[in-house]
Parts: sequence; C-alpha cells; structure tokens
Amino acid sequence: MSSSLSVQFLSPPLSSALPCCKQTRLAAATTPLEPVSTDVEAARLEPRVEQRDGYWILKEKFRGGINVQEKVKIQKEPMKLFMENGIEELAKTSFEELEKSKDSKDDIDVRLKWLGLFHRRKNHYGRFMMRLKLPNGVTTSAQTKYLARVIRKYGEDGCADVTTRQNWQIRGVVLPDVPEILKGLAEVGLTSLQSGMDNVRNPVGNPLAGIDPEEIVDTRPYTNLLSQYITANSLGNPTVTNLPRKWNVCVVGSHDLFEHPHINDLAYMPATKDGRFGFNLLVGGFFSPKRCAEAVPLDAWVSADDVIPLCKAVLEAYRDLGTRGNRQKTRMMWLIDELGIEGFRAEVAKRMPFQELERASSEDLVQKQWERRDYVGVHPQKQEGLSYVGLHIPVGRLQADDMDELAHVADKYGTGELRLTVEQNIIIPNVENSKLEALLKEPLLKNRFSPEPSILMRGLVACTGNQFCGQAIIETKARALKVTEEVERHVAVTRPVRMHWTGCPNTCAQVQVADIGFMGCMARDENGKRCEGADVFLGGRIGSDSHLGDVYKKSVPCKDLVPLVVDILVKHFGAVPREREEGED
Repeated sequence: MSSSLSVQFLSPPLSSALPCCKQTRLAAATTPLEPVSTDVEAARLEPRVEQRDGYWILKEKFRGGINVQEKVKIQKEPMKLFMENGIEELAKTSFEELEKSKDSKDDIDVRLKWLGLFHRRKNHYGRFMMRLKLPNGVTTSAQTKYLARVIRKYGEDGCADVTTRQNWQIRGVVLPDVPEILKGLAEVGLTSLQSGMDNVRNPVGNPLAGIDPEEIVDTRPYTNLLSQYITANSLGNPTVTNLPRKWNVCVVGSHDLFEHPHINDLAYMPATKDGRFGFNLLVGGFFSPKRCAEAVPLDAWVSADDVIPLCKAVLEAYRDLGTRGNRQKTRMMWLIDELGIEGFRAEVAKRMPFQELERASSEDLVQKQWERRDYVGVHPQKQEGLSYVGLHIPVGRLQADDMDELAHVADKYGTGELRLTVEQNIIIPNVENSKLEALLKEPLLKNRFSPEPSILMRGLVACTGNQFCGQAIIETKARALKVTEEVERHVAVTRPVRMHWTGCPNTCAQVQVADIGFMGCMARDENGKRCEGADVFLGGRIGSDSHLGDVYKKSVPCKDLVPLVVDILVKHFGAVPREREEGED
C-alpha cells in the first residue's frame, strides 16, 4: 500500500450499473447544503492526542473532566496486551491474583476488549465473550469448524452468536486459553483484534456481494481492505485504537440497503461522477441510551481508489477532535454537531492526501423506489446454474454441533463458504442447482435452520440478553422465541414484520429500525410489584425510505406482551385473528 494509502480498484463497467435515480434520504445531498457556520475557534481544532512511543495518547492539557475509560487508557496502553504480548503474562496469572489490584482488574474488564475479549463479570464470572472481525460477514467452513472446536470444550458455557454486524461472537472462553485461541484464529485467517471498546467495529457489506444479479458493486474488496487497514493486517494499528468511542462503517452494494447505512458512523453510498465510479458519503449514524441519530450527508464523493484514505481521514478527525467526557456524548455525531457539517468536512479534507475532498455527486446508483428483497430461502445467483440458500438461525444462537453441521453442508453442497447477515441469519452461496433438492432434505435444514421459516420468525432479531450480558435488564433470546410462537398461535400474518429485542437501552439489537421493537426495562405488574418488562417501539423502517421508530408504549410487563403484540399486528400490519381465519375457511 502506498504512503498515500490510495488503493487501486477495478471499477465496475458503467453500462452494467442500473439507471441512476433521484436522491433517497440516505444518499448524499446533491443540492447545496444550508450554510453552516465554520467559525470554530482555532484552539478547538487543536488535536487532543499525540503520538508517543508508537501509540496515540491524550495530551495532558485535555485530561480535565475525562471519563473513567479514558483514565484506564492513559494508565496503560491497551494495545500493548497484543502488540507487546502482554496477554501471555496475563493468561498465566490466576484470577484470584488478578483481582488483587485495580490495574489488573482493569486489564481483564476493560483493556482486553481491545483484543475482542469481554469479561462477563456480572453473569458469567471468569468467562469471556470473544468478538471476531469478519468483514462483509464472509467466512469459511474451516474457520467455522475451528470456532466450533473452541466452544465445544466449554460445554454448556460455550456457544456462538451471529451478531447484528455480520459477525461471530463466541462464549465461554477462559483466560488461560486465550493465547492459544489467538494463534488458532490466525492460522485459519481470523482475528478478534480491535473489535471492542473505542475501536472500529466489523465493516459491513452486502451479504449477497458477488452473487446478486441486481447488485450495484461487489462490496467485498472494500470491506476487506477497510478491515486490513483498521487492524494493519491483524498486526494492530495504534493510529485508530484510541478513538473517543466505538465507530461503525459499512459499504453499500445493494439497492435493498441490506447494509443499514443510516445507522453507521461512515457509510459509502455508490455513485458515479464524470464517468468515474466511487461513493457519496454519509456520516454520524448511531444508537445510544440517550440519543439515536440517522447518518447525514457529508456532501462529499470519493473515487473507489480513495476508500481507505477517506476512512483514515474521518477516523483521524474524530480521534483528534472528539470529546472524551460524558460517554453518552462522545460518538462522532456529537463532534459533527459541534463543528457543523461544513466544519467537520473541512477537518476531513485537511487530512486527505492532497487536502482536498470533492463535493457529492448527483449520480447516485441506489434506486429510490426499490422493494426490499428477502434473502432467506432459495434464490438464483448471477452465475448460471448456481443458487444461494438463506437459512434462518433462530435469534442467531448456535452450538458447536450446529456450526460443524453448517460447515459440513457448505462443503458438501457449496464451496465451503458461509455468509453472516445483520439479521443474524446465514447464507450458503454457490450451490449447484442440481444439488438443491438434496440440500433442502438435510436434517439441519429440516429440523434447525429452515430456509422457509414463518413470517414472524424470519424477521426476529435478539441481542444476548441477561443470560450472558451484564448490561441487559431482561432475558431476550428465549423470550423472543416464546413470545413470537405464542403470537403466531393467535394471529395469521401475511406480510413481513420485523421484530427486534434488546435487553437494555444500548440497543445492540437496533430496536429503532424494527417494525416492532422491544427494549428491556423494569416494569410493575398489576399488583405494583417490579418485574421484567419492555418499552415497545413501532414504525422503524429500513431500505430506501428508512427512518427510526418511536416509543409506542412504555414499561410493559413481559407477561403482557403477547396480547399487546397481537393487537399491534391486527391494527397496524393487517394480521387476522386465527379464530376469524378459521371461521372463513
């Protein structure tokens, strides 16, 4: 990679691109933005971090009023656990010994998140969740088998989840095993590096990249390069590991917007300009307990060659200028609000290789009027004679045997490739049409991971919940399945309805983009007794007319959710009560 970080791509032939269309709400603005004041004091634009001994740290003059996590980073650089092999010594130390000092407790509870390791102190003491990096959600049978071997040794404590960022999380890991697990990950081409805390999360792309007859561009080269840059090819990249907060990125390659660009800190939206292929840019989308914001146009376009330099410039502007006080006000959108979109844009341009940034293109390639497709089930690929099969993974949870069987069918019927989706499902691509009938008869598809789930089940998403997560207020995965099953006994639904469950206001399951969302809270039953409950959201949308849902009803006891959901489905989604349906037969 050159010093300018410019990366050469083969741009798709323009003749193959679908006709350009009018702007969507998610496309970068093509008309001049409202004038925004850029009168920001020069002192405010002084970078708050500096490089020392290869790592980026907060300058002493900016350390007043910083949050606890920033103090932990200052006390000891988290990346040293990986880049200077501190994990080896940590893994040899007993938990009893580690608990004796604040510094070592911070290692296991905070700094290990830079290695993708999350101690489950509250609900699974001594056990870790390990989050991987899996750009574009693409994985192999060999990788899947390795992860199955890792979690199998932990018995009932071991399992895996498909996340809402096309990623794997494995559970039950114990600290002494970590060095060996990290080596094993590297051998199969995986890493967990920089996947937690104030780092860039897994780059999301089109789950149908390269196989979709309707795709705009294959997102895999871009998401792979983003991941390689972010982690320095899994060796560690300290230039982007001391951000003020977590940061999400996606590359859009579909008209369906499977990538959910409106909730990412940076989204690349395909667009041509003067015969060149590239991307308009959206910035600032995020969810948090105190605020949810949709991404806004940066009024900028970059060529395909400048995907990495642009990402670097945005990250460095955020790293240098973002505030580090109240953690609820440190996501990138808060910086954009403070500087104004033009002020933020100027800071990004200043960090580009030639200190320039082109204005947005009017030639968006994402079609505005597009009915979002369903990838679950059997669908033809662009390659003649091949199909992909989308499998429903109930609330994204798998056991070791499930993963081994998935790897087996991917090898037997496809090319050993598996693709994870942000809806917590899995796609088997490259299946010869002559093998489809046999694949669909496999016990795994008949009994566990159906390509033909019910309408409500196929749109079901759930976070980890309080089974493992210390921040979750309620149990989510089992409850989501149980409530959905009970609702299906009461009503018949004829159109897709997406229901998302999240255990707390951190909204990892993205309830605000669901048709119906459930956010865990404590409620009171009819006797005034505290019980597990949920705030119910309604009206979220994804795709070209995306917007965030609103609270429909607050603090509903979980035991009262079934009749409420039935009522919502009948009133808002055209569901028919089973009694009436049976009476009409």
